Amino acid sequence: MNTKPIGIAALLFALPFYAQADAVSELEAQYRAKGAGPFSAAAGEALWNKGFIDAKSGKERKCTLCHTTDLTRPGKHVRTGKVIEPMAPSVNPKRFTTVKKIKKWFVRNCKWTLGRECTAQEKGDVLAFLKNL
Repeated sequence: MNTKPIGIAALLFALPFYAQADAVSELEAQYRAKGAGPFSAAAGEALWNKGFIDAKSGKERKCTLCHTTDLTRPGKHVRTGKVIEPMAPSVNPKRFTTVKKIKKWFVRNCKWTLGRECTAQEKGDVLAFLKNL
């Protein structure tokens, strides 16, 4: 029996998970170099669910408004209505695979939700929460 095709298929399936681990590990190292850590999934989850009042509109903003409370399901952007793929890497292996994309979305989403950029500690905590979903 030839097991090469099965082995190759298994390797290709696993690649996104390795890419995710590499990107997250690289960012965690960068955040530690800035004095952050240790990272806490519980703190990341608390930040994820916390509401912040937008200074301009007075409306509450939080991550769950767009991403929902079930991170294994798609979300929807509250302003544009655009579908957002699930955040959980267990159902969306493309999540957290490149440092560039993770940084881009942290800048955009932290500014929109918190009204400022997230600190290195906050980013590390949120990644600790999300990476194992």
